[in-house]
Amino acid sequence: MFVERFALNSALVAYVHYLSFAVVLASLTIEALTFTPKPTVRQCWQILAADTAYGIAGIGLLVTGILRLLYFAKGAEFYTQNPIFWVRIGLFITVGLLSLLPTISYLRWIGDLRDDKLPAIHAWQAHWIPKIIYAELIGFSLIPFVATLMARGIGLPA
Repeated sequence: MFVERFALNSALVAYVHYLSFAVVLASLTIEALTFTPKPTVRQCWQILAADTAYGIAGIGLLVTGILRLLYFAKGAEFYTQNPIFWVRIGLFITVGLLSLLPTISYLRWIGDLRDDKLPAIHAWQAHWIPKIIYAELIGFSLIPFVATLMARGIGLPA
């Protein structure tokens, strides 16, 4: 009974982890395809919704990743001794930090959008936000590759 429950919990945590990852990529893709220097009010709300989903899914990734590290999969010792694990963590942190500028910019839109007005998008935002979103997409796309290396023990001393 215990083994069965453990296996079920492990499977559920893994599923939420993978689902969160898919939502992150989908949300970033929506942001990338929707963001323009002169968006409509509707597009701004869509970007805000996508960024909210991205944030929630990112938290889901973090929580389920910690659960998997501590309680499931191969155990914390297997992962933390592998330098590839730390590359993965570094990618996650880097992408998370990159997301701050777009998210803060979007949150500043809310007041104008509630009044059904277009928010001001400065030239530097119009230039940098798409570049940041694409960098986030690249970073998040590299994480599964690094994870597959790590899960196979690549990076561990022989």
